[in-house]
Amino acid sequence: MNHTGIDVIIARYASKEMAQIFSQEKRITLWRELWIALAEAEQELGLPITNVQIDQLKKFKDKINWEKASEFEAKFRHDVMAHVHAYGELCPKAAGIIHLGATSAFVTDNADLMMMREGLDLVSGKVATVIDRLATLAQKTKSIPTLSFTHFQTAQPTTVGKRVCLWLQNFIMDLSQLEFELDQICFLGVKGTTGTQDSFIKLFEGDKKKVKQLDQKVTKKMGFKKAFIATGQTYPRKVDSRVLSALASVAESASKFANDIRLLQALHEMEEPIESDQIGSSAMPYKRNPMRSERITSLSRYVMNLVDNARETSSNQWFERTLDDSANRRIIIPHAFLIIDGVLDLAINIAANVTVHEAVIAQHLELELPFVQTEEILMSAVKEGGDRQALHESIRSHAFEVVKNIREKGLKNDLLSRLREDKAFENVPPKLLVKTDPGRLTGMAQDQVDEMIETYLPDIRKKYKKHLQIKPEIRV
Repeated sequence: MNHTGIDVIIARYASKEMAQIFSQEKRITLWRELWIALAEAEQELGLPITNVQIDQLKKFKDKINWEKASEFEAKFRHDVMAHVHAYGELCPKAAGIIHLGATSAFVTDNADLMMMREGLDLVSGKVATVIDRLATLAQKTKSIPTLSFTHFQTAQPTTVGKRVCLWLQNFIMDLSQLEFELDQICFLGVKGTTGTQDSFIKLFEGDKKKVKQLDQKVTKKMGFKKAFIATGQTYPRKVDSRVLSALASVAESASKFANDIRLLQALHEMEEPIESDQIGSSAMPYKRNPMRSERITSLSRYVMNLVDNARETSSNQWFERTLDDSANRRIIIPHAFLIIDGVLDLAINIAANVTVHEAVIAQHLELELPFVQTEEILMSAVKEGGDRQALHESIRSHAFEVVKNIREKGLKNDLLSRLREDKAFENVPPKLLVKTDPGRLTGMAQDQVDEMIETYLPDIRKKYKKHLQIKPEIRV
């Protein structure tokens, strides 16, 4: 394939499927399909185009003469006209009717919309696969108590599965946004140089009905249900910023997921998959770095930053069009899709193969258990007639002293014994002032996992059944 300019992305990150969608072969093949559809529709509406001409266009559609196209582009400084002439050399009988009545955006923009539509479909399937893998993980771990963290400081217990549902919820929202954008994508259609379709009015000698039929026919032939009604020369560049926003939303969720995995791996509570021969450091042989999660955050950052670029382009288009969008879009649109594709392959791999170290989780919870029990102790003391603010201050004072002793003197956590000796808590049931089963402190966590999976997963798994077989190849 010809992947000029995006070799490193394809070599290291993107899947073969996404690389194919945004390859130059795909792009130029779509241009030729558009020229064929235009010729067919014009013939059907009475223009003097022969079956022989159309058959020749179809015969050579997939034979792209790259060298000849490059020669023409060096001469004309115009990529579309270069390929018009290159295609015409292969199809001499049809050369005179290629691109009839059209402007460059007819092929460039419509092809871009087709590639984005196909790319969104693949991204949606991979997001659904991440959702499926995370839901499986959440179900398996829904009853494992673990410390929560707010401000990355110990907080009330949750369960591993409930934490997974936080990641899951984000991706579910992303899938909804992707589906919306996929449904909203319109075809540019056949609009002419400034969107007025005047060239086609002239071709059809003023027959406006035929011009509308031409637009509808080409739109249908290329697999779209609808085309924009009013455009300039191009489709609205706001489409690009909206699509990239949807991809950036996926990147946002993936980065949150990956960052949490990185932190949990540092705590030794969860660990991303690691290969038997994987080397974490050239100097420190013992290292087990979360390199896949780190790569997700790195690549996601790039995708998120592309959105403002697309918005700048959209907001700076003058009147019916300017060309300052062209070079920019050639880079950012393929990059956004190729990189988010790599991000999702990594997310699928991690979600499906993450290791949960239950013993370490239990050990950490045991160390902090006296602190996290105080919420229940506080509520019990208030129910027995105590002053909530005074009791809160008493617990805070004891807890701060305990923390100081632990950190400065290496003493054990004696918070519960301190509270047993404090008269402010004398009416609290004794069973609450000794270490308890942490599973008692996780509230509705398990129920929320069940409810989330029951609410969302059946429809997603049914709709994306064919995608859920994805087993991404992680190359580096």
